[in-house]
Order: sequence, then structure tokens, then C-alpha cells
Amino acid sequence: MSQTNSSLLDEVVQWSQETCRLKLKSVLPKLTSLHHESESWDDNIRILKIITDMFLPHIGLSEVEEECFSKILPKAVTVFNGMMKEILNQVGGLSSQNSELCSLIRNILQALMQIIDALSSCVRHVGSFEDAPELDAIRSLPTYILRILRETFQHCKDSEVVYCGRLSLVADLLQGLFKEAYTLQKSLLELLDRISLTSSTSNEDVSDIVTVIHNLLDICLIISNLDIALHANTWKFLIKQSLKYQSLLEDRLHHGEIINSLCDNLLASFHNCVELTEQIKHAGLQETSQSPEYKLFQKTAKMCRFFANTMVHYIKEFKIFLTKYCTCFHQVYLKIISKFPPSIHAPTLPSALSEELNAAALVPMEAFLLQLLPLRSFAEVVLQEDLRLSPEHHLPQCLLLVKVLDQLSSQPEDVLQLWYTGSQFSEDSPRLPLYKALFASFKRCHSERQIPVLLPGVMMKGQAQVLVTLHQHVCVHLSASVAALPPLNFSVLERCLVEAVLQPDTQTALLATDVWCFTARYGTAELCLHQVLFIAQLVKACTAECYQSVHLGLLLKRMVFFMTPIHQMELVERFPPSESENLRVWQNILLRALSQDARHRVETDILGLTQKALFNWQKGGYKLGEVSKVNLVLFSLLVVVQGQTSPDEQLVSSAMRIVMQLWLQMIPQQVQIHPVLQCSLQLLLSISAVLVKNMEQQVILQALLCVDSVLSQGCAETQVVLAALDFLSSLGKIFIPSESQSQILPKLSSLFGVLLSHKSWLIHQHALEAFSQFAELTNHEEVISQSLCDGSTKTKVVSYLSKTVNKQEDMDSQLQRLKLESAVIEQHNARLESMEENDLNKQSCDAEADSEPCPKRARQEAGAEEEYNRYIQTAESALKALQALIERKVSSGTPPPPQWLESRLQELQSLIIQINVVRHTT
Repeated sequence: MSQTNSSLLDEVVQWSQETCRLKLKSVLPKLTSLHHESESWDDNIRILKIITDMFLPHIGLSEVEEECFSKILPKAVTVFNGMMKEILNQVGGLSSQNSELCSLIRNILQALMQIIDALSSCVRHVGSFEDAPELDAIRSLPTYILRILRETFQHCKDSEVVYCGRLSLVADLLQGLFKEAYTLQKSLLELLDRISLTSSTSNEDVSDIVTVIHNLLDICLIISNLDIALHANTWKFLIKQSLKYQSLLEDRLHHGEIINSLCDNLLASFHNCVELTEQIKHAGLQETSQSPEYKLFQKTAKMCRFFANTMVHYIKEFKIFLTKYCTCFHQVYLKIISKFPPSIHAPTLPSALSEELNAAALVPMEAFLLQLLPLRSFAEVVLQEDLRLSPEHHLPQCLLLVKVLDQLSSQPEDVLQLWYTGSQFSEDSPRLPLYKALFASFKRCHSERQIPVLLPGVMMKGQAQVLVTLHQHVCVHLSASVAALPPLNFSVLERCLVEAVLQPDTQTALLATDVWCFTARYGTAELCLHQVLFIAQLVKACTAECYQSVHLGLLLKRMVFFMTPIHQMELVERFPPSESENLRVWQNILLRALSQDARHRVETDILGLTQKALFNWQKGGYKLGEVSKVNLVLFSLLVVVQGQTSPDEQLVSSAMRIVMQLWLQMIPQQVQIHPVLQCSLQLLLSISAVLVKNMEQQVILQALLCVDSVLSQGCAETQVVLAALDFLSSLGKIFIPSESQSQILPKLSSLFGVLLSHKSWLIHQHALEAFSQFAELTNHEEVISQSLCDGSTKTKVVSYLSKTVNKQEDMDSQLQRLKLESAVIEQHNARLESMEENDLNKQSCDAEADSEPCPKRARQEAGAEEEYNRYIQTAESALKALQALIERKVSSGTPPPPQWLESRLQELQSLIIQINVVRHTT
């Protein structure tokens, strides 16, 4: 600086305020020019301080921008940035031994504070006027101050990295620098808050305030981890200004940056809260409300609540500009919900901390979701068909959809249609109907259903609130939604229920069945009839082996209970049990659900059809190819005998004749070979378990021999073994006469012993249950002891009877196991659905093919040896049964056999001789 200029400065600093006021017009231009031309940082800061301290107080508001701010602030920012750059260049050599460099950097930091202090003087001067300034009167002030604040806060934030291990040498000055910047920003925001824009405000002013908001957003990103109060106040001002001038700014704001920053800050503060609660819990400080950790948690929770409420408010006001960010909103909701019970991934927290965190984050999510419901883009994100979620978000997604169901009741018609109907046109973004999406989401919550997680139940007057399973929670809310569903959307509900029942996951099908039953129970009788007839037609069309048949059967079984007696008779007329093609329908109906007239009609028709089928089989020579028809009527006969609440002697007598006749045809060697005969054996065992009190001892022995033969070969299907266990258990209800005990009881003990030691956990568990039921009822206690010869088996039975709990797996192991199970089940369900699609495609191709009918194939008879074996086994079984009958009658002193028996036996002997003669002559 020249001697002349230096002399001017020395002279000016000696002036009084009055002299400065009088010479303002002549001296200020010289000072601003010197300030602009000065290359020395010290001279520059000296001039800046002279201007702001001595001349600025005498400049009017209307002149301050043109005469002062626009001339000094750009240079001040340039000098400030130059000093920051110099620190970065020199800090590498900073150390306690290098006192010269240490002094240099400290001097630079002090100079930075002087610049900030000079800027504070500018803000204080503008704020000292009674009237609020116009924005164009101070246009340069906020722009350049915010640049300096951003650089200052960034330097403070990066200080640990910048100064590395030498931070202690300048920590006091950095702290002072931060405080100066903090005070400057506070003063600036207070000043800007006084400014008012109107509809007549110029575009330049609007652009300036938008720039201020965006600059503050940049500062928010920097200070998020520096100071909680500063961060909160900056955000408050930013949002306040955005809303205050909404009509002027809404199409100019960077809504995406603002909302993404709000989401990030909300999640960051929320996760900090969760981490703090876990630290407090592990340190045992949850009861110490004065601990630093607890106070920090409270401050962080307050910030979390602030960001959540701020985001709700921002979405409410700028909804139409935020449609592109609904994926972000969806993720925020899922991430927050996943950290609260009943999520299996939520931490276990002390109740007091949990309540505070709940108020801070979970409660605002209700209002958050309410604001998003009308957004089509949000519905498209939530209801997308192939939604890819991490496992920890499966339950939150399900609970989100339940919340949507609850909140839709207060929404207008267009919002209801948006969520209930799904995408309607090809040009729409694909989205599922809400009900279908909810069933699909419930299906994915395999682990949560298995644990099971528990949720608060519905509050009922006069009853305490209880915890319920996820199934019950979803079912209750679904049913409540159905009760309030507009008639226009009922067809969509029906379609979703049908699809849910027909998909492979049984628990999801049961949920749909519960909701469907609610619909039938509280709908009209005519609606119930219509639905039952529809379901019955589907059952009739299904093959017996498919999972759809099982699910539809369960639904039909429950729906019939809701029908009126007149409508039940109509069901009987529409699907007569006397016709074999309708038996699949009646196999899935509990007869106790029917009125007396309908029940009598069904029982009579099924019994008559069974007798007819058995007669035809017998007349045709007991051909193996006809067994499937017999099994069909046997299944229906089982339904009839199981439906007997009070014994009907005529029905029981008729059923017993059928059972006895069939047991005589059960040849163990054939049962081992042919699956269709195993099905017959399973049905006979189930029917015999019901009619066991009316069975003759020889038939019981025949059944035990047949079961033993099949089990010994290891070829029995699981269903056959389970039916056998039911039969064995039922034998505890009867007393075996002494003349039959030697044959029956050892066989019974042997079978129990084999099944109790079975390797399959399913069969083993059922065996324990069957054996305990048998032991509780039987008079033959020797069977119990003889069944438990093996020490290991005895130990397992004793543990089961005493309800001893095995070592339980810890939660981590359980979750890992369930994770593996979920993968297997999902693959299995996907395979079933894929097979179904392939079958449909094949049927479609077959239907479209225009070809000649296939020629009839030659009838496939059983092999000659097999046919001989079947007939000889039948004759042998009949003769053994006759022998046992004669011996029993003679030993009991009853009248001897009829006289014609001897002549008939001689005829049989002659027939055997003739057969031998024919055999030798061929």
C-alpha cells in the first residue's frame, strides 16, 4: 500500500463518528476502492473493519447496497477463500515444534474471525432500521454471507481430517470461528425473516430468495453433525420461507434435493436414536435420566420428531411436485417400521426409551402415510407386482398395507378407486389391487408367521387389549375393510379372494378363507348361496391331487355352515350325492353343518352309491382298474360316518357290512405294490377307527396284519401311516376278548413299538399322540409295557407325557433356520405355480389343436401271475375268516353252524379238485 493511502487510513482511524458522517461521501469511495485494489490480507481486513465500524453506521438503507455491500462483500469473500486455501496448503507442516507455522495459521484463523465480525456488523446495521428492508436493498448481503458461512462450517466439519493429530494447536480458535459463524447466521436469518415478498415482487427478488433457500440447504448438509440446535434452526427457516412464499417459489425450488435431504436427516437421526438406546441399555443407564447419554438421546429424538413432522408438512404443501420421490417415501416408512416391534429385526429396548422413540418416529408415520395416500405414484410404488424387498421389510410392507386399508375409509371416491381396483388400462403403470397386494405381502412373511410375532388386538369395550398373531391382525382389519367396502369394488374383492385361495401357500389361503367366511356371514343369504354354488363347482372341477382342491375344500366346508336350510337343500339338488361326479363336493362338507332333511338325503344317497359301487366291483371280479371308483365312494362314506354325532344303527350296520367286505379284499402283497390300494387301505383304516366298536375281532386282526405287512416292507405312504395310527389309537376304546388277545395284542404292541421309533419326526409325533390316547383309554395295560421295550422309545414317551420341553433354540438360530425354510417354501410354491401355468398352457394348446381323435388303446389287463395271486389270496382270506367264526362260536357255547354249511364246504372242495384237474390238463 502506498504511503499516501497508508496515511489516509491512519488519519481516518483517528476521526470521530461525526467526522465520518460528514466526510462519508468523499472518503467512502476511496476506501472501497482501496479495499478492492489491496493485495495484502492485513490491509484488506483493516480497510473492511474501518468501513463497517466507522462509515457503515451512517449509510442509509436505500444506499447501503449500491455504495457499500456490492463493493466490499465480493472482495471480502475472495480474501476469505484465499485464507482458507492458504491454511490447507500450509497445514501439512503444522506441529508444536514449528512455532512459526503454528503462529501463521493461528493468525489466519483470527483474521477469518475478523472478516466474519465485519459481516456481522453489516447485518446488525441493516437490522437496526425500524422498517424491514426490501430484498433488493440488501441483495449482496445474504448471497456473500452464505458463501462464507458454508466455507466456515465445512472447514470446521473437516477439521479432524485437515489438522489430523495437530487439532489441539488450533482448537480454541476453531471453536471461536464456529461461534462467530453461528452468531452471524442467526442474525442473518432473523433479518431475512423480516423481509416480505408480495405477488408484485420482481423475478429477480424471487430468484434471490430461492438462491438463499438452496444455499441454506447446502449448509444443512454440512452442519448436520456439528450442532443440533443450529441444524434444526436452519431447517426451520428453510421450510418456513418455502411455505411463506409458496405461490411464488413452488415451481422454482429444488424439491427433490429438499425432500431427499429431509428423508436422509430423518433416517440418520432415527438410527442415531436406536444406537443410543442400545448403548444406554447395555450400560444400564436407562434409569438415570440425568446421564449425558440419555440427554443426547432426548435431543436426537426431538430432532427425529422435528424432521418427521417437517416432512409431513412439506409433502402436504408441495404434493404435486413430489410424485417422483415416492420410492424414497416408501423406503423411509419401511426402514422406520422395521425397527419397532413386532418386527423380528427390531432391538429390544427399555419401555421408557421405547415410548419416547415411538412418539418421535412411529406416531408421525400415521400422518405421513395419510398425506401420501392420494398420490398415484405412491400407490404404484407400494402396489407394484414384482416388489423386491429385503426380508426385514416384508412385515413392514404388510403392516403398511393394513394401515392403508384402515385409512381408506376416510378418503374420497377417487382415492378408493386408485387403491382398490389396481391398474385398469395398458398405458397405466402396473399396480395390483390392494387386497391382492396384501395377500401377497402376507404370503412373504413366513418367518413372522412361524415365530409367531404378536401385535396389539382390537380394543373392545369392557375387555383388556390382548396380543394377537399376524394372521388374526390382518384378518380383523381386512374384515373391517370389507364391511365398509363400496359395492362398486366388491367384484374386485371376490376376484382377489379367489386368487388367494387358489395360490399354493396354505396359510395365505386360510387367511382368504377367513375373510371370505366373514363376507358370507354378514352378507345376504342369497350371496352366500351364490358363492357356495360357485365354490362347489370349482371343487368339482379340481383333480383330487392338486393343492387348489384342498384349499377350496376347506373353504366349502366352512361356508356351508352359513347357509339357510332351504339353500342347503338347493345345494343338494344342484349337486346330487347320488351321482358319483358330485362326490368330490360332498367329501369336503361336514354333515353336521346340514339341516336334518339335507343331512338325511346326503347320507342315504352316499350309502346307496357306495353299496352300488361295491356291488359293481364285486360283479366285475374285483378288478384293480376299478379300485379308484371304489375309493371315491369310500371317501364319501368316511364323511358320512365321521358326521355321526349320535349312532344311527341302520347306517352303522350298512357301513360295517361294506367295511368287512372290503377288508377281506385287502391282500398285503398287492397293497405293497399298488398305490391305489394304499389309498383304499388309508380310507378303510380311517372308517374303521370310527366304527371300531362295531368291528369283529377277525376283521380287526385282518386290518393289523395288513398294516404290519405294509410297514414291514417300508412302502407305506405317510397318509397311510397316519391313518393307521388313528386306527391303533381307537383300539383303546374297546376290550379285546380273551380268545383273540393272543393274536391281536402282540401285533398291536409291535406296531406301536415300530411307529414310536420311526425316523420321520412327523410320524413320530403323531405316534406319541396316538399312543398316549390309547394308553389313557385301554384296559389292556400289557400293551403299553410291551410297546416300550426299547429304552430310548420309553424315554421319549415319558418326556411327551410329562410335557418336558426340549432345549429351545435361541432367536438367532431360529431366525437362521426360518430363513432357510422360507427359501425352500418359496421355491416349492414357485414350482407349483409354474407347473400350474404349464398345465394351463398345455390344455390351451390341446384345445386349439384341430386333429382327429386318438384311437382307443388296447385294454391293459393285469399280468396273469398277479391275477392268479389276487384270487387265491381272496379265497384264502375268506376261508380263514370262516374258520375263526366257527371256532369262536363253538368256544362260546352258542348254537352250532347251520347244517347247510357242511354241504357247501364239500362243494368248495369239489371245485378245488376240478381246478386242479383243469390245471393239469392244460
